[in-house]
Order: sequence, then structure tokens, then C-alpha cells
Amino acid sequence: MQPPSRSRSRHARGDGRLAELDLLRFLAALAVVAFHYLVAYASVWGDRPAELFPALAPVAGLGILGVELFFIISGFVILMTVWGRGLGAFARSRLVRLYPAYWLSLAAIAALYGLTGAKALDPKLSPGEYLLNATMFQRLFKVTDASGVYWSLWAELRFYLLIAVLVIIGVTRGRVLAFCGIWLTAALGVKLLAEYDIFKNDVVNEIVMPGYAGYFVAGMALYLVHKHGGGWLPWLYVAAAYGLSLHSALGRVHGRIELAGFRNMPVTDLSVVITLTLIYAVMALMALGVLRMRSSRTLTALGGTTYPLYLFHSVIAVALIPLLTGQLPPWAVATATTLVSILVAYLVYSFAERPIQRLLKPRRRTQTPSAPAVQMEKTSVP
Repeated sequence: MQPPSRSRSRHARGDGRLAELDLLRFLAALAVVAFHYLVAYASVWGDRPAELFPALAPVAGLGILGVELFFIISGFVILMTVWGRGLGAFARSRLVRLYPAYWLSLAAIAALYGLTGAKALDPKLSPGEYLLNATMFQRLFKVTDASGVYWSLWAELRFYLLIAVLVIIGVTRGRVLAFCGIWLTAALGVKLLAEYDIFKNDVVNEIVMPGYAGYFVAGMALYLVHKHGGGWLPWLYVAAAYGLSLHSALGRVHGRIELAGFRNMPVTDLSVVITLTLIYAVMALMALGVLRMRSSRTLTALGGTTYPLYLFHSVIAVALIPLLTGQLPPWAVATATTLVSILVAYLVYSFAERPIQRLLKPRRRTQTPSAPAVQMEKTSVP
């Protein structure tokens, strides 16, 4: 096993963030916004977006895979987060990271549909169902998500629960490799058994997540490459995860085409294969240290804006697009709505999410010369 490469970690900030990941996260969020605004949100526009933006729709439709990029990044970052930490620190970091912006977006959605005449994308929830959504576990109780984008958070939460098991056991390179191998094998097995109608079980499917396991495992394996300099087994996992992910991505796109029709979701299999291959290639180059970016306030802000942008862009679209449609051409409406969404996301990040996170994070002990070990505890959660 090789020691961590100094050259690979030199471009990481002191808080453990990698500048290039901040940019990739923001681009993934923009891809999701493009998919929703230019392809998916027919009820918001009152028309088929793909017909309003025929030249952009084939590319914007691929933005559906932005969530897949999020999942790979999550596998990478979460493993980086838990390395050398206990279960309590991991749970606290995830609560502080996920819930403040989520609660604000949930409040915005409840206010939009409760105080205005907005109808598009209305989840039609009772007050009790909104409260259950506040836990982020609504899908466990078969309650509708308040926002369509919340589905991915349920996948993230299940991933965190699996990682918690690994944290309890103890995070080492060998155990991570075993964890990834077991998860990949289970995901492939569940997927094959279900496709051949041999075995189907909702509980097993919820735990193993055969549709998303490949992305998380790929991210974890790539973190091992980043931290330890590679080895054949992590790359084998990445290759296997790529095959599993490709099957899942094509299936998700096919499902969307079956729902809306190819005219309204003009995405080909070849374009999906190319896009997913590029996603994996970029993440691999990042893990190897080939793609390096110097940390800056701009990149940090983009990274911080990503999560609020993902959560708030739907409610901004429902509030703004019907108001502007008819007064501006469609391209101007989409551009203005995107810019407003980014601005709102930045304001949420700067003046709400970040202060709340600072308030909720535990205070660190002051470093003293007689306690050099404290320095090892100074790396904050990405």
C-alpha cells in the first residue's frame, strides 16, 4: 500500500475541500436545472419545454444525469469525511450539512402553495405530511415528497446509513475495499434476480439500492485511488461500477422517454453512454490529481451554492416562469429564472445556511503546544 501522495493533496484546502469538486458540484446542479427548465417542467411552462427549446433539448435532457454525478461525488466526499472519525462526528456533520437548507426549502414550498394560487408541481400535502417531510424520511412512510428533487436525498440518507455501519466497524483501506466489493456484488445480484423475476423484495431493494450503488461505490473507490495512489482492486471496482451505472442510467432515461415520449425527451442511448463515460473520466482524472484547481473564494461560493440551488430551483421556477411567460421570449424567461435561482441559492447559502451551520457545529478545543494530537482533529467536514 502506497502512502498518500503529497502532490495529490497539495491542492486541497485546509478544511479538506477539493476546489475542483466545488466546481463539479455546481456544474452538476446546473445540469439538473437545465433538464428541469428546458425539458421536464411542462406544467410550469404550460407547454412542452422541448418544443420551446428544440435546439437545446437533446443536450439539456442529459442534465438528468447531473444527479448521477452528485452520487459519485458523494461517495468520494463521504468516505473522505468519515476517515479517522467516529460515528457521532459523522452523524453530526451530516445533520448540519443537510437539514438547514432543506428545512428552508420546505418552508418556501409550503408558503408558495399555501399563500399563492400556484398549481404547477403542487404536491398537495396536508400539514402533517409537510411535517413528515421535515424529517426527510417521508418515503419510508409512503408519503409524497414536497418537491420532486427530494427523491435523491432519500438515496443519500440510505447511503449514509450504510456508511454508518462501516464507521462502526472501523474505516480502513481493507475494510472499505471489502465493503465496496460486498455492496457491488449484492447490487448486481439483486438487479439480475429482479430482471429475471426470480426474486423481488422491496426492503432488500431499499437497502441495497441496485440503481444507485454503482455511483456511490465508484466514488468511494476513486477516493481510495486519491488517498492511497491506486492499486488494481479499486480500479476494478470503478470498472464494475461503471457497467452497473450505465445500465441504471439508460434505464432511468428510458423510463423518462416512456413517460413523456421521445419528442419531449430527445435523448439517445449513445449520448447517455458518452455523457456517463465523460463523468467517470473526469472523476478519475480528479482522483489521480490530473485535474487540479487552486482554491478560491469563487469556487468555494459555487460549491456552497450548489445544494441550495438544487433544493430551490423548482420553487423559483413555479413562482417565476408563469409570471414572465408571455412578457418575454422563452429563452429570456429561462435565463432570468436560472439567474434568479442562482442568486437565491447564494443568498440562502451566505445568510441562512452558513450561519446556521456555524451555530450548530460544536466548538473545537483550542490548540496548545502540550497537545500536538489536537492538530490531527482540525480537518473540518467537507
